[in-house]
Amino acid sequence: MDDTRTKDYYKWFLLLFLWVAFFLHQGTRQIYNAILPQIQNTFEVDSVKMGIVGTIFTLTYGICAPLSGFASDFLKRKWMVIVGLGVFCSGIFLSGWVTCIGMMIVFYGLLNGAGQAFYYPAACSLLGQLHEKTRATALAIHQTALYAGIVICSCVSGLFADIPSMGSFNGWRIPFILFGGIGILWAFMLVFLMRDTKPVACPKDGDAPAKASFKDAFLVMFRKPAAMSLALGFGMMVYVDCGFKTWMPTFLQEHFHMDAAVAATNAVVWHYVGAFIGVMAGGRITDRLAPKRRTIRFEANIAGLICGAPFIYLMSSTPSETLCCLGMLAFGVCRGIYDSNLFASLFDVVAPRYRASASGLMLCFAFIIGSSAPMVLGWIRDNFGMNYGIASLSAFYLAGGVIILLGRNLFFNRDFEEVK
Repeated sequence: MDDTRTKDYYKWFLLLFLWVAFFLHQGTRQIYNAILPQIQNTFEVDSVKMGIVGTIFTLTYGICAPLSGFASDFLKRKWMVIVGLGVFCSGIFLSGWVTCIGMMIVFYGLLNGAGQAFYYPAACSLLGQLHEKTRATALAIHQTALYAGIVICSCVSGLFADIPSMGSFNGWRIPFILFGGIGILWAFMLVFLMRDTKPVACPKDGDAPAKASFKDAFLVMFRKPAAMSLALGFGMMVYVDCGFKTWMPTFLQEHFHMDAAVAATNAVVWHYVGAFIGVMAGGRITDRLAPKRRTIRFEANIAGLICGAPFIYLMSSTPSETLCCLGMLAFGVCRGIYDSNLFASLFDVVAPRYRASASGLMLCFAFIIGSSAPMVLGWIRDNFGMNYGIASLSAFYLAGGVIILLGRNLFFNRDFEEVK
């Protein structure tokens, strides 16, 4: 009984530990985007080169994610989380000291991207294992760290970006140094706070646990068309997310003549307040309905993407600042509904032993697909205007919803994993 109680308590403490880590994981991604015009002015480069930084980050993340997933199923997940956190926060910290866009590509794009890839599959697998009946709720709460991190880091970055330079030291460097330093300290504290949690064994012939197979881990997604539909749909979402986060603050500065701090705040607050509402409601509702309707997690993904597409177009095309902000709010609610069941739905069609591997592969597909968005939208901005770039994102959301709908209708019943 004491062991059971201890496990019940620890699973919520673990959620708290990982919430802080994920806050830094996601929040530090937005620092560069929130102050992109100020960095561009310092280095005097065009929009395509500025977009390359985001593209290199996303591509590096996508390439490293499957390696992280495989390692998390075969190595200790505690150390995957801690090492990943320490590496990407070191990259963020060093980004505050760069002297050219090439160094920003190395520290923010490569080092940060690689470190971030090694955090999520292990963290997601740990939460999925310890939170059995509260899986979607726990993952939804974990997801709120994304929204809080992006809002707070964006607002702080926008405020520092407007500070006048002192010699060669620019105000935009401060948030990189601040949040990177906090993350390095938190990684050190997790060494003592987190426990080693043994992975779920693979059942063999109904009783004896079988040894995990690297071959099975690698093929886990390819054997499940329903899981592949989730990965492809996630790719469409990541393309939109990368494009939106990189260029929306700039769009608001140019389209509505906002200063950096106001644009950075508006670009994240409206969207992620809506996302917070959507993710908490989506997680609770699907956890309640899942025992009676096992396709509900897939359906939440479909609804979030398809319903979100019109609001993306609205915020890109309206001349009204108020309607643009309301569009971001509604888009955020739809995005939150999708986020609340993103990995919970994947776990419905993947055996517990290989969830980290599946998560890594899914991240790989998604981020490779989405990696071109910052650069492509930078090209659209220079040649046609940023409003056309933002508007184009609605087609990707719609396509993602349709892909998951096909996976749900054609393959879900065959691929569903009954966990006893």
